[in-house]
Amino acid sequence: MAGGGLGVCFGFIALLVVGTYSAAAGLAGGAGSSANGTVALAKGSVPALYQGLVQRWGNLCPAINPALLAAQLYQESGWNPRAVSSADARGIAQFIPGTWAGHGIDGDGDGDRDIWDPKDAIPSAASYDCELAGYVKDVPGDPANNMLAAYNAGAYRVIKYGGVPPISETQNYVRIIRSLEKSFARPVGRVDPSRQAAGAIHFAQGKLGTPYLWGGTGTAAQNGRFDCSGLTQAAYESVGIRLPRVANDQYNAGPHPSREELLPGDLVFFSDDLTNSRAIRHVGIYVGGGYMIDAPRTGAVIRFTRIDTPDYFGATRVTTEGAAALPTHLPQA
Repeated sequence: MAGGGLGVCFGFIALLVVGTYSAAAGLAGGAGSSANGTVALAKGSVPALYQGLVQRWGNLCPAINPALLAAQLYQESGWNPRAVSSADARGIAQFIPGTWAGHGIDGDGDGDRDIWDPKDAIPSAASYDCELAGYVKDVPGDPANNMLAAYNAGAYRVIKYGGVPPISETQNYVRIIRSLEKSFARPVGRVDPSRQAAGAIHFAQGKLGTPYLWGGTGTAAQNGRFDCSGLTQAAYESVGIRLPRVANDQYNAGPHPSREELLPGDLVFFSDDLTNSRAIRHVGIYVGGGYMIDAPRTGAVIRFTRIDTPDYFGATRVTTEGAAALPTHLPQA
């Protein structure tokens, strides 16, 4: 009975993948914005504690928007207000003390400028971005790209080269932030389907029935067993996309379709705190019809599971660019 049911389910999934992708082909995605043109943040992409600050200060000047500011903060600190880098950059916005002395502002109006306080540091990051944008406002090209390049390499280099300078570190910095920006912006339309999704599903289907292992990444020493994020990581690695190890970072690997817009291959996430992607605790690969393949818990096997539960958080349509932009390491507390 179980084997027969599994065969029927495989056939259903195969037809669904083909049909869904045929219908989705040609649908274009877009950056997130609200009706009045203000960029809206994707659900839970910014921890609730900081969402209001990022939304407000991310509209400080035309060169930035809330999703871009969120991408910078995530890249710099992973939302850790006590982060310290090897270069002594401090706090959620990773200001070096000398830069903070000249550019930190009293964002919350309490009479001090505290590099460790996100209510000062987030407004200061936005203010500094806008200050840099003013320095390079007459440089040809995309204002946000030029601003980010000035942040990384200095405004004088952006002016000298007439745009993003030919420095690999600076070019990568701009590319990474602009790619991550798409993960933090709420889409305003359909998101392009992933070409690698069917291959990721095929990999996950091949692991059905495999026992769960906490911390498992499918190595020979682990007898090919996985935990939830180990399975999703391996599935996308099988099609050439390297995802981070943990589920809450995998959430930032691309834009976020709504529940009604899910396509096979999307990653689906679950959390006990539906306002904060950093609290995500489980992930699976959507296969259609309200089901995912996931590695659920100790004592269970990789299986098909329904996604419509009270702890459903949201979804990510993995992109090569989004996954490649994710930081491999972040400053420590």
